[in-house]
Amino acid sequence: MNKPVKVTDQNFESEVLKADGKVLVDFWAEWCGPCRMIAPVLEELAAEYGDQIKVVKLNVDENQKTAAEYEVMSIPTMLVMEAGEVTDKLVGYLPKNKLVQELGLE
Repeated sequence: MNKPVKVTDQNFESEVLKADGKVLVDFWAEWCGPCRMIAPVLEELAAEYGDQIKVVKLNVDENQKTAAEYEVMSIPTMLVMEAGEVTDKLVGYLPKNKLVQELGLE
């Protein structure tokens, strides 16, 4: 069963930019209520759709360089990336069915 992968400024390139296929990057922080609400949704996505999309989490308090590079102004922000390029940006809490639909996983 796949789980979300924790990424940092140091391993962002190898885990996300050089990853094969689609990657969902969750920019979050411990103190963020909506981030805590979406965390179980992302766990389920990773478990159910791990063969279609890689789910990673980046703590913005601990990894400010990457968050600044991608101009993350509010959290949770989720970037969808393919071949190192941002293909979509989702901001705020989304229920699982909406997230699955936005990511084209159905």
